[in-house]
Amino acid sequence: MTPSGTRRRILAVLTVLAAAWGTSLPAHAQAQAPYPTKPIRFIVPYAAGGLPDTVARLVALRLSDRLGQSVVVDNRPGGNGGLAAGVLTSGPADGYSFLVTDGSMLSINPLIYAKLSYDPKSFMPVALIARAPLFLAVNPKMPVSSLAEWTAYVKSKPGELNYGSSGIGSTHHLTMESLKAAQGLDIKHIPFRGTGQSVPALVGGQVEMLFSAYPSLVGFVKDGRVKLIATNSAQRSAQAPDVPAIAEVVPGFDFAPIVGILAAAGTPAAIIARVAAETIAITRQPDAIAAMAAAGIDPVGGGPEDYARAIANENERMAAAVKAAGLKPE
Repeated sequence: MTPSGTRRRILAVLTVLAAAWGTSLPAHAQAQAPYPTKPIRFIVPYAAGGLPDTVARLVALRLSDRLGQSVVVDNRPGGNGGLAAGVLTSGPADGYSFLVTDGSMLSINPLIYAKLSYDPKSFMPVALIARAPLFLAVNPKMPVSSLAEWTAYVKSKPGELNYGSSGIGSTHHLTMESLKAAQGLDIKHIPFRGTGQSVPALVGGQVEMLFSAYPSLVGFVKDGRVKLIATNSAQRSAQAPDVPAIAEVVPGFDFAPIVGILAAAGTPAAIIARVAAETIAITRQPDAIAAMAAAGIDPVGGGPEDYARAIANENERMAAAVKAAGLKPE
């Protein structure tokens, strides 16, 4: 099956599943008996410290209080998400295990890997938790202070400038490739193994620019070793409200990673509704909002249908980005 065919199949399945569960808690759901009666597990397909892990821990702590049962975060990195997916789908679909992840397992992996070790049809959307915008950052030696100045400067030096990323196929990579395509830019890509390598390369001048999350940049911004030019979200971020969104210049531009909760297909509707409603409530809590802001995360709060729509939108954007980057399934 072609990548576009795979993508359409995933979107159709997610949309049908989300519609089946709805976005709000049915009036009778709390009368269903009783849930939960044992600890709940949030499976994260990445190592501790990353975006999904941070979001999972913020929500798990508060969800535990609201449900009266512990919510344990279980990090299972490996296999491009396949290990975590296997842990989720190998057990019963009883609402005691969930996957907390960014969109790459559904929006990027099916496009860049010819074979996946998991079936996207085995998941169903539960709740959209948050977005985490990436910022276009430049070395201060670059004589620009706005997106317009940046664009003009890059256009004046075709093929002479380098940008770093967290790796081929990462959101950092695909965001820049999409911006290049939208603005007709020629910049060389230097992939690194994560922001732990790419951001120091920016600070040291090995690359002139990159996209990265706010927490990995803010310290360098404060001491003048990095300048923020724009954000890849659809609107400005609360973390840096003075930094414009690229969408202000390129309408519709939005590549901010989303993080949400997925369940195994077949999980009871009442449980899906309960977890979704409690998660949405958490994203409205002042302490959760503050904790997310400190981590460079913008809370959203949405139910199954909201999450399915967000995944669909992300899939469309990522498909175009993968094409612009010239990536082929391998």
